[in-house]
Amino acid sequence: MLWRRLPRPSDPAVARHLLREEGEVIVDIVHHHWAAYTVPLLESAVAVLLLAATSVVPVQISSVPMVLALGLFAHAAWVTAREHNDRFVITNMRVFRLHGVLSKNLATMPLSRILDITVVKPLHGRLLGFGHFCFESAATEQGLRDIRYVGKPDQRDLAIQRVVQRSGLRGPRVN
Repeated sequence: MLWRRLPRPSDPAVARHLLREEGEVIVDIVHHHWAAYTVPLLESAVAVLLLAATSVVPVQISSVPMVLALGLFAHAAWVTAREHNDRFVITNMRVFRLHGVLSKNLATMPLSRILDITVVKPLHGRLLGFGHFCFESAATEQGLRDIRYVGKPDQRDLAIQRVVQRSGLRGPRVN
């Protein structure tokens, strides 16, 4: 069916950014942990309460909660779309991040340029199973410095370390 082959605008196309001719393959695609969606969910719940309040407030000011609710719904939808379109991709040659809703951004870093990865796991992240990555490289600023709401951060860190090790960029190669 044709509609299944068409790319959906809500899914960033990761495969088209791969260097297939060079043998690049995806090791892992990191979507945001569900905890990244809690703020938009709470905003939507408050918006529902504001919509319910329009029936109990005086008619003269009933448009105020309605406008506030619509604003909260719009902001929640925008944050949800932003988080959904943010992908962090680990390949056998590099790491890259695709993000953006209306305009798309691509930040890429070869594995050889990764000097250090810091995994930050706040208390609530440890309880819920997410963490944040902080990449250090020779560049001062890049789009891959902070990757937030990474599910299973320890496993993903090990996957990156394994790929770096197998590529022979650090120390003796382990087979």
